[in-house]
Amino acid sequence: MGMVIGIDGNEANVKNRVGVNTYAFEVLRGLYRLQGESKEHRYVVYLCREPRSDLPKVRDGWEYRVLPGSGMWIFRRLVPELFFTKLSLGVFFSPSHYSPLLIRIPQVCAIMDLGYLESSGQFKRYDYWQLRLWSAMSMIVSKCIISISNATKVDIVKYNPRLAKKVKVVHLGYDTARFNDRHDSEEEERIERIKRRYAIGASEYVLFLGTLKPSKNVEGLLNAWSKLKDHTNVKLVIAGKKGWLYESIFVKAKELGIEDRVVFTDFVMEEDKPVLIKGAKIFVIPSYWEGFGLDALSAMASGVVVISSDRGSLPEVVGKAGLLVDPEKPEKIAEAIDRVLSWPMSEYNKRVEMGFKQVKKFSWEKTAKETLKILEGTGRDE
Repeated sequence: MGMVIGIDGNEANVKNRVGVNTYAFEVLRGLYRLQGESKEHRYVVYLCREPRSDLPKVRDGWEYRVLPGSGMWIFRRLVPELFFTKLSLGVFFSPSHYSPLLIRIPQVCAIMDLGYLESSGQFKRYDYWQLRLWSAMSMIVSKCIISISNATKVDIVKYNPRLAKKVKVVHLGYDTARFNDRHDSEEEERIERIKRRYAIGASEYVLFLGTLKPSKNVEGLLNAWSKLKDHTNVKLVIAGKKGWLYESIFVKAKELGIEDRVVFTDFVMEEDKPVLIKGAKIFVIPSYWEGFGLDALSAMASGVVVISSDRGSLPEVVGKAGLLVDPEKPEKIAEAIDRVLSWPMSEYNKRVEMGFKQVKKFSWEKTAKETLKILEGTGRDE
């Protein structure tokens, strides 16, 4: 007999998914597929609003419980529901830093990264302290902590040595149906349409894709781009929604006098990402830290060379396939970009093949199976 598994599905239940939203969504989909194969466990997914149409469909053994509300929803709605529930939940899983506290059910939480602990200035004061304190409490109350990378595990143990035995690493994956090396005439047409849609206006472009916020080091990338004088026919595409403390990014581009060489797309629709990535000559991710770096994985799977920061989880994600640079040194970022843009096609293709080999280590199916194993080991049977 299996158990009843409760999940906070709110991170997955959003329209524009980035980072933790994508992780939560893919884990839900993976657990749904596994449940369909075995029918061993029953899942109850808790939401603050009705499930979006692309979430897994309701069926025997998979249901949604909508507790309408906003503003401290976990404390005001979820905690009371779980505390007094008549369901015999064997385990509760929070695919984020924010676990429900004060409940008697064994818990598992997922930690993306702890980079914010050394970069408090990159957050608004309230956001920083909420993230810091709630994350700490979530890890304390959880019987098991899922870390999405070895780098994040190292940080968790560094700041919380007593939690070392709780931490299990479960790497993330990528969507093989959307990010792959298939290339034909129709794909070329789609790339040209995307370039027109986002007004890229160049035959080749270097792509940054991510939320515009300090930790992504977009200003460092702009500084690097201003140092490149020999590739004036190539555009730098900064693709991503505005996050927080982003205003200085646009000021920096103007100050450097490179506005005509940079394209800011704002938010990119999910259906456009695979084509936008595949059309790039280089994918650059110069972050000061990353919990994992999903888009770097997607870029390698799409046959695009990746230049990444040498910080956090990125070295373990891109491996030897990527070019690693110090994010604190724009000149090093510039040198790496210039190097790849100057490569003969044979050298470029060699690096692409290394990327294809690297991404075979990761899959959402593997993520779901390892997550389920942890939930089973943490929970209690009916």
